[in-house]
Amino acid sequence: MRTVIAGGHGKIALRLETVLSTRGDEVAGLIRRPEQAADLRERGAEPIVCDLEQASVDEVAAHLRGADAVVFAAGAGPGSGADRKKTVDHAAAVLFADAAERAGVRRYVIVSSMGADSEPRPGTDPVFAEYLRAKRAADEDIKARPGLDWTVLRPGALTDDAGSGFVALAEHTGRGAVPRDDVAAVLAALLTEPGTAGRTLELIGGPVPVTEAVKAATA
Repeated sequence: MRTVIAGGHGKIALRLETVLSTRGDEVAGLIRRPEQAADLRERGAEPIVCDLEQASVDEVAAHLRGADAVVFAAGAGPGSGADRKKTVDHAAAVLFADAAERAGVRRYVIVSSMGADSEPRPGTDPVFAEYLRAKRAADEDIKARPGLDWTVLRPGALTDDAGSGFVALAEHTGRGAVPRDDVAAVLAALLTEPGTAGRTLELIGGPVPVTEAVKAATA
């Protein structure tokens, strides 16, 4: 199985690349800067330099041809302003979906955010509010595409704690934290579970082994 990950140098993506390459999959990651390539190679992933804020649909589609699945794990990141939430968290996700459809890749998993299903609460930091709105807009665009077998994953508060391998995964979990290790493990399991296509799932730490949680979440 070949998977291409947008945001290939992100904290979740690097972990996912390790999981996929370790289980014998072929994995590639889109990165913005050539100097990031060595980090991907160390994890068994093919680095592809491609800036989703600058590339055309055809350019991205060329990188996706032959893939079995794609994962959108890109984000503007901490310290970025509201404008980049729109250009990365929303527009780049849409571009990546356009490219997947053009390349004939149906399986599309997007890393969204808990809280992206509704308007931000009053008093929310303005930049974070734009982030949530951008995530919601991207999710809605992806979910409206009959040409994609999409899954939207909405993790809770992300931590760098070691993964436990146990999670809560459901349409609604309530708020909570989850290690990035466990997010990567869930993403890897979602890619090979077609029954989760068409599902929007929240993810936090919990009592259920990852494999069992993903099977329980199938449509």
